[in-house]
Amino acid sequence: MIRRTIIKQLHSRLEAVPVVALLGSRQVGKTTLAKQLQLGKHCHYLDLERPSDLAKLSDPELYLSGFENQLVILDEIQRIPELFPVLRSLVDERRQKGERCCHFLILGSASPELLQQSSETLAGRISYLELTPLNLLELPQQDDASATHWFRGGYPDSYLSVDDATAMQWCDDFILSYTERYLPQMGINSTPIQLRRLCSMLAHQQGATLNISQLANSLGISAKTIRHYLDLLEGLFLIRRLPAWSRNAGKRLVKAPKLYLRDTGLLHSLAGLSDLESLLGHPLCGHSWEGYCIEQILQKLPKGTGASHYRTQAGAEIDLMLEARDGSRTAIEIKRTLSPKLTRAFRESIETVKADRGFYIIPEGERYPMADNVEAISLSDYLELL
Repeated sequence: MIRRTIIKQLHSRLEAVPVVALLGSRQVGKTTLAKQLQLGKHCHYLDLERPSDLAKLSDPELYLSGFENQLVILDEIQRIPELFPVLRSLVDERRQKGERCCHFLILGSASPELLQQSSETLAGRISYLELTPLNLLELPQQDDASATHWFRGGYPDSYLSVDDATAMQWCDDFILSYTERYLPQMGINSTPIQLRRLCSMLAHQQGATLNISQLANSLGISAKTIRHYLDLLEGLFLIRRLPAWSRNAGKRLVKAPKLYLRDTGLLHSLAGLSDLESLLGHPLCGHSWEGYCIEQILQKLPKGTGASHYRTQAGAEIDLMLEARDGSRTAIEIKRTLSPKLTRAFRESIETVKADRGFYIIPEGERYPMADNVEAISLSDYLELL
């Protein structure tokens, strides 16, 4: 599938910045996208998980200095963060010669926060882009595209599987690779069984307000350790913590963030669901749809837009609050129904947070008004608005 938006952004950054970091979880398609780039100059690719490529960097400055006027692609950069000072030195040397275009494209499975050395060493020389799993708008317009995407998730190998069973097997293998190999490499000392239990517990808390103490007690580890694990999982693009709206609204507000697994294919695999029919009859269905819609929307938000959830101690809530740079606010309620009912609690919440407009996100159907400033709209149509 051609990911036109991210390719356009990547080309723009490569023309303007010495180092570009394309980040995203494993198996999301970073390597495939990087190898398909057509830049008008030679590209040299190194996989830092391949021993033969790693051996070439025994003297990284000597080796990398031999690729002037070429783009060097370094895959899985988090494996050797000591490369960052070398990249800084080479970039500065080439800048002095008048070379302004990109010299290095680095691919990584960890967020900038986990790659702190790059943020510090390459400050002013690096630009970050996140490659997410496939978004609904990137898919061919087919009748069942939305339902298939919701159930299988957006990882290309899962979404493009021949059937749901194969997709869930891929997701299960993906989770296994993280719990048995990748997370321990990132410094987590728990056993694979304990990590799998943690992931399963997070799946069953999809869309719930985060309760650190409950997770810690259930797993028999400290709250501090749970926070560290969650930070790591978020930094690896696997979970999302949606913060609580925190303005002074004269109400007693829930202050805890909401927790979501970012990819619904992984969520459904952890919940033991085999196909769409089993999901539709499962208690997780509503929370899964909510998380799916929120992730699709957040992937397409204009830069600088703030996102949060709103909930009072009395139970009034807004699933997703968006605040644009100009201060305008949008309140979003997500319902898996074609005929949502405008509730008094939602209208009062809109007034409390001073939202300019509200939307009910529904699976499909035509857009229509529900009140003066509230509309029902399908997910795909709302994404087009963004």
